[in-house]
Amino acid sequence: MVDVKSGKDRKAFGREADRVFALAAAKTRTLADRWAGEKGAPVFTMGGKYTLRGWTEWTQGFQFGNALLVYEAIKEPWFLEYGRSSTLSLMTLHLTNFGVHDHGFNNISTYGNLSRMMAEGTVARDEWEAEFYRLALKVSGAVQAKRWTHVPDSLGFIYSFNGAHSLFADTIRSLRVLAVAHSLGQSLCCEQDKKVSLLARLLRHAETTARYNVYFGNGRDRWDIPGRVAHESLFNVEGGSYRCPSTQQGYSAFSTWTRGLAWIILGYAEELEYLATLSESEFPSLGLPYAASKQAALDRFEEVARVTCDFYIENSPPDGIPYWDTGAPNLWKLPDHLDRPADPWNPCEPVDASAAAIAAQGFLRLAGYLAAAGRQGAERYEAAGLRLALTLMDEPYLSTDPKREGLLLHSVYHLPNGWDASPDSSGLPRGESCMWGDYHLLELALFLKRAAEGRQPQRFFTVA
Repeated sequence: MVDVKSGKDRKAFGREADRVFALAAAKTRTLADRWAGEKGAPVFTMGGKYTLRGWTEWTQGFQFGNALLVYEAIKEPWFLEYGRSSTLSLMTLHLTNFGVHDHGFNNISTYGNLSRMMAEGTVARDEWEAEFYRLALKVSGAVQAKRWTHVPDSLGFIYSFNGAHSLFADTIRSLRVLAVAHSLGQSLCCEQDKKVSLLARLLRHAETTARYNVYFGNGRDRWDIPGRVAHESLFNVEGGSYRCPSTQQGYSAFSTWTRGLAWIILGYAEELEYLATLSESEFPSLGLPYAASKQAALDRFEEVARVTCDFYIENSPPDGIPYWDTGAPNLWKLPDHLDRPADPWNPCEPVDASAAAIAAQGFLRLAGYLAAAGRQGAERYEAAGLRLALTLMDEPYLSTDPKREGLLLHSVYHLPNGWDASPDSSGLPRGESCMWGDYHLLELALFLKRAAEGRQPQRFFTVA
């Protein structure tokens, strides 16, 4: 169980965040120098060096987003120029990629961060440049919303790259690009000029995910434990009927792949922040029974965020670093694994620090929302988020070795497929990094740095 007593003040976290950005600056430059001319995006490291993995190019936005976040923290012009020029030259294809569910990853991390920094005054404002970012985000939101499977009861979802039958837990964070595009006045225009609300699609996808990928202890199946998350839900596309849970990267459909859990935690927490800014009048006009009012939508998103955060706390070691799956087959050999700090070098099952980096920000954002809304529980979730941050921003998880290109160590990509590198005969991934882990550690560090400086956290829906 996660220790929910962090024991550090905000200024101390600010100093540690500065250390993270100093390390990230050197590693980002090193990777940029070596990656020139490579085809495809860096995904995860082997022997400390980033490598390709042709599945989908879902990590390219993190590569350039890292540079933009470093610039925001240390104000060194090279990082802005590298992130901005790379976005312009290499990210355009991602705007009209109809084949993936990753728009909220690639395009918010690049065009979104650039637009946000311009809106906040971190980047000098240029109206044509601002309009370029706005247009990119509008296009991305509409393209993502087009990838749609209808489900009965006014439900539906943005389907994964596996096909129209597949709903991934990960995709909850792609809702960010629908949110931004909606706030910029964009809608999806279909046959015969029929306009579809991006906010309605956001709410439909979120409710479908809540009903089928998140468990609430209602007896849905034998393993219906409150807060458990299924990585994937499968549907019959002919009539939209639900078939069963599944997983691509977890151990089983009836255990919880912890990075999928982390995506749910952060996705719903961020969207809570966004929904809170909308007008009450927007919701009744959508005709959605589960979002008939703004408060109904907020309550549902809060319910999902709370139940999954509680599950994470109860099913992770005291330092907050989870093992890669709560039902991993060899955890029985570590009977006290929830009672002592995670051991990334244990001989039984790998941990996943990238899941912790994603979840930590979700805990802190949920805490902020609850505190602002006068709701109970903010202190518990804030303490859990700080506990995770305290662990992640220090060794053995923070990479201080300049020869290693990755920033966050002990992450897992795809254990079932055997894609991860292992330093020994155990076959277990250890000591390696991934692009999304590095990026989300930097987002977390920026969140804490801004808090230490008395500033509001960065919001994905802040646009120029």
